[in-house]
Amino acid sequence: MTFRTPKHWYRREGNGFRAGRLLLVPLSWVWAGLTARRLRRARPVEPGVPVICVGNLTLGGSGKTPIVRALAARLAAEGQAVHILMRGHGGRARGPLRVNPALHDVADVGDEALMLSGEAPVWIARDRLAGARAAVAAGASIIVMDDGHQNGALVKTLSLVVVDGETRDGEWPFGDGSVFPAGPMREPLSVGLSRADAVILMLPADLPEPDPRLLVALASKPVLIARLEPEGQPPPGPQLGFAGIAKPWKFERALRAAGCSLVDFAPSGDHEAIPERALRFLAARAQALGAGLVTTEKDGARLPPAWRARVTIWRVRVRFSDDSALASLLPKS
Repeated sequence: MTFRTPKHWYRREGNGFRAGRLLLVPLSWVWAGLTARRLRRARPVEPGVPVICVGNLTLGGSGKTPIVRALAARLAAEGQAVHILMRGHGGRARGPLRVNPALHDVADVGDEALMLSGEAPVWIARDRLAGARAAVAAGASIIVMDDGHQNGALVKTLSLVVVDGETRDGEWPFGDGSVFPAGPMREPLSVGLSRADAVILMLPADLPEPDPRLLVALASKPVLIARLEPEGQPPPGPQLGFAGIAKPWKFERALRAAGCSLVDFAPSGDHEAIPERALRFLAARAQALGAGLVTTEKDGARLPPAWRARVTIWRVRVRFSDDSALASLLPKS
């Protein structure tokens, strides 16, 4: 399933009188009610090892997966046998299944799982408890779960929620607070925060400080500041960018902020497959503009093998502003 995030969701003001949106408000009450009932009825199970849940309060685009990658690398460097547990968005496998990049492709396990599978053992499981048990049976000493803040199957040793801290151009990470489908929230802000141990506020590399109003909104929890920083410079010369992520405009903005000479940009839905005809169109458009092609690492995982040498992958990594604050939260081996 793919999803195109409406950009107007993230306007804090001025979207309250959209007639179509108002019609969705009753459905948002249903969504919030079903989420609350599911969590209320859940009986979390202790899988036998610590579980760090990296979740969010909105539908996509907050930066969970880079945080999962950073935490897994840190825990592995400390000598822990860390396994990653994911739902496998965009893939057909229900699991529990350990991702093997030699055997599985994006259609099986999704782009994020394939992307991370070279760095740590990754498990796909729609049933999170079954996935955790499989990971433990395979030798995991700690599990990092990508998404799952609204899933009550497991006892969570540490619950972190990732919040997009970019508030430029009138954007606000929670919009006006409306729950899906009227807005971006998975559940009301206060409800979601009540189950979190800490918030990771994700900022772009070129934003020096978070919006003070955002810190006030999150003041009930410890807030860690993290930044997505490029691994290198964007490719030289004119470029045509494309991205199928929850907030593709953020990738476009990051490229421009890093000095990329972006002549055109093509967004698509999160986890959306890239058809051959679309790639041929992009290549022809880039050729007409005298430009190269550049995309995200996540999109790169969905490229057919024949196209991977023709597209530049612009990679980013997470850096925490206060490493000691993060260390104080993590379970010790």
